[in-house]
Amino acid sequence: MTLAADAIELPSGQTMPVLGQGTWYLGERPARRRDELAAPRAGLDLDMTMIDTAEMYGDGASEELVGEAIVGRRADVFLVDKVLPSNASRRETVRACRRSLQRLGVDHIDLYLLHWRGAHPLAETIEAFGELVEAGDIGQWGVSNFDLSDMQDLLEAGGGACATNQVLYNLTRRGPEFDLLPWLREHQIPVMAYSPIEQGRLLGHPQVAEVAARHEATAAQVALAWLLRQGAIAAIPRSSNPEHTRENAEARDLDLAEEDVAALDAAFPPPAGPQPLEML
Repeated sequence: MTLAADAIELPSGQTMPVLGQGTWYLGERPARRRDELAAPRAGLDLDMTMIDTAEMYGDGASEELVGEAIVGRRADVFLVDKVLPSNASRRETVRACRRSLQRLGVDHIDLYLLHWRGAHPLAETIEAFGELVEAGDIGQWGVSNFDLSDMQDLLEAGGGACATNQVLYNLTRRGPEFDLLPWLREHQIPVMAYSPIEQGRLLGHPQVAEVAARHEATAAQVALAWLLRQGAIAAIPRSSNPEHTRENAEARDLDLAEEDVAALDAAFPPPAGPQPLEML
């Protein structure tokens, strides 16, 4: 596939893979560790090279699992991590990042996000991000769970270098389409959609299953293809099973027809007005 199909250009000019791998809840259950290590490794073999984690996930357990999974393959990985809002002061952001680097066993994070907006002034967090970029600890930075007003405040605070906004966005959570997504497109800030399959709840929806049957695909592939077809939107489905990871990777090759999109719009209507950004 071409670069245009596989990657999104960030404001810096660097690129971000269009389909990655989430790791929420991974690393917390020792009995599942073998599969949970095999899943991201299978994804790397299939060019799903973006792996997203956070210091919050399992209190660092996810970061440790990711670090183990990418041993010997760091150069292949676009690594995304997140700092908790409680740690997002000028000093503590730097310390939190370096703790994450230790747990991951790497010397830099490609994209470092503020997990959601907290009490610390955005200007402090932005200043810390700049220090981390200058030190080579991170490549670039962004935010997560920021609604429109938060993004406007971010730019006013000097956040013009923001590389992405990671938000809850899928067929059942279309609120961002009314105002947040248009604003992000206008400012050329790509979106990273987390929980793109609504934590598996989309898999049993009859309309999604009907579209999937027309393409001899899975419901998960339909949900992912619906997101990826929009452009400037990356998706990070979580999988703890190598076979599910392989299925997710194949979503890049699924082309939904206009009748498919119309059927999904009828089943999951777009927003008619502004809605508060939802979070999980």
